[in-house]
Amino acid sequence: MPSFTSSSEIPVTGRPLPECALGIAAIVALVVTLVATAAWELQWRNFGATPSYKNSDGLWAIERRRIDNGEGDKTVIIGSSRMFFDTQLSAWERVTGERPIQLSLEGTSPMKALQQLADDPDLTGTLVVGVTPILFFNGFAYRGDVFDHYLDEAPSQRIGQQVSMIFEPLLGFYQPDFALFTVLERQPWPTRDGVPVRKDVRKLANFDSDRNGRLWKKVETDPEYLALVKEIWSQNFRPLDKLPPPVLQQQTKNRAEQLELAVAAVEKLHARGVRVVFVRPPSEGPFAETEAVFQPRAEAWDQLIERTGAHGIHFADHPGLQGGWLPEWSHLAGDDADRYTTELAQLYHDLPPPP
Repeated sequence: MPSFTSSSEIPVTGRPLPECALGIAAIVALVVTLVATAAWELQWRNFGATPSYKNSDGLWAIERRRIDNGEGDKTVIIGSSRMFFDTQLSAWERVTGERPIQLSLEGTSPMKALQQLADDPDLTGTLVVGVTPILFFNGFAYRGDVFDHYLDEAPSQRIGQQVSMIFEPLLGFYQPDFALFTVLERQPWPTRDGVPVRKDVRKLANFDSDRNGRLWKKVETDPEYLALVKEIWSQNFRPLDKLPPPVLQQQTKNRAEQLELAVAAVEKLHARGVRVVFVRPPSEGPFAETEAVFQPRAEAWDQLIERTGAHGIHFADHPGLQGGWLPEWSHLAGDDADRYTTELAQLYHDLPPPP
């Protein structure tokens, strides 16, 4: 009869595990990590990075919940990056005595926010809406996922946001643009012939814990970086004298749809006693030229103000809102943003009260 031997009876042979001083190994690992982190931080500090809060979905949700938690009687700002970076909350506060809630989103039409706030009875104050014509009248939402994040944010995500905010004001490299894999992806790797290479938008601004955004100083002071930003923007421009008719027809169709949405949302807000103020921030160069063709003022801005019955502040109508430096044609340099906001806040302050 065959016999079977239990595996527990099989002798264990082979080399014994070497003794390891785990404490020393842990110290070495810690030292290596700290040295590598310090070197990475120094690299980006030399590049011009300074600590800044991340402009994350979680940070937006924190500010959005302020309306839910009893601050709905304040001034709330929505819009795209121009309204975000050009409007300096401290300058606004010096004029009006109130620091607004900043809910603007870069590359994103404020239409979704306008509709959501129109249905939120907690908002009872004033809504200031930035109008970047190409985005506003097309409804484009680069950061549209933020609204679902606000509604569905899990407790673990809220905790993670709070933990992250401990380190954000301390580390210059702790930003999406400086993540290792992002840096590797942006290297000039070989490409296939005939395959165009499209460059992603780079870091443009720094942010405070309440989402006050300000154009990054490097955009103003580093000619090479500024040229890169302009090159990235230029990827979106097309020869205006060679636009096929369907392109302009689609712009007209989109504008009509967005105007209807705006009228409906403002009607709800006005019925609830919320004052709405539309603001058209400055632009120049290719941006201004494209906006004038795609969304002419008479057919876009003027119709928005007339049909909604809301207040409107257009930079072209007020000398105090003009003359600032827009390094990359779309956002004001820091000092000019302070001056611009002071003038804008005064115009806002002097508007007639709601009926």
